[in-house]
Amino acid sequence: MKDLLSINNLDKDNIKALIVKAKHLKAKRRVRRDLKNKNVLLMFEKPSLRTKVSFEVAVKELSGNCYYLSKDDIGFGKREAIKDIALVLSRYVDCCIVRTFKQEDLIEFAHIATVPVVNALTNSEHPVQILSDLLTIYEITGDFSNFKVAFVGDGNNISNSLIQSAEILGFQLSIATPKGYEPKENPKQSANIKIYNNAKDAIKDADFIYTDVWASMGWEDERESRKKTFSDFQINSAILKSISKKYYIMHCLPAHRGEEITDAVIDSDNSIVIDQAENRLHMHKAILLKFLPKI
Repeated sequence: MKDLLSINNLDKDNIKALIVKAKHLKAKRRVRRDLKNKNVLLMFEKPSLRTKVSFEVAVKELSGNCYYLSKDDIGFGKREAIKDIALVLSRYVDCCIVRTFKQEDLIEFAHIATVPVVNALTNSEHPVQILSDLLTIYEITGDFSNFKVAFVGDGNNISNSLIQSAEILGFQLSIATPKGYEPKENPKQSANIKIYNNAKDAIKDADFIYTDVWASMGWEDERESRKKTFSDFQINSAILKSISKKYYIMHCLPAHRGEEITDAVIDSDNSIVIDQAENRLHMHKAILLKFLPKI
């Protein structure tokens, strides 16, 4: 296993080990020397705040060297062939963290690259985010599978990676999305995963209620039309009244406050959104430590 392109690259033991390692790194946060003399390249065709900074800090706190390329520097298949980019960069750096549009471009790049490649987001999958979220859930439950997550919103990369992780770990997952916006990742006849077209049924008995923007990067031109389509899928105080148990609110950020989630909910005592954001740093360290020593 050279690369982390998908949650499906990992098995149950891999995921558990990453979570435990990240939790340890968080508890013992300090400057380490694990990546001394290692060069890590961030290749981001999509803009980023949390992913960029958390990976940069992770590399620096592990004593590695970090470099950044923006969309104007890369241009997969536009400025030059993906094959040429992969072959050349493999001679320069020890690992490539890639944030791009098409999963197919990422797979092609990783297949040719001779150094580890980590998926920092594509249109269809977001494994590093979900691994960070699982760390956040584990901190609360102390468990890898005995909980229920309800994802309400677009069937996007977050929902696809959640489905993959639920299939592997076995936790209960319900996804609520309007008709026609279901995740592309179809559950493989998993009894623990259910897809709904209304939010109330999905969040019933949920321990964690997760949402994301209705129009992800690349679909901004649909934002206004999606506001109408997704209006019944907003996480607000009214819809949460139906839950009688303790629950936690999750969002991968950035949030469009007042659209998929209200201020009152995201800023409430039930919100663990900022914990999610912090845990990206610690999970990114765990990922780097797992993949880079193999070089």
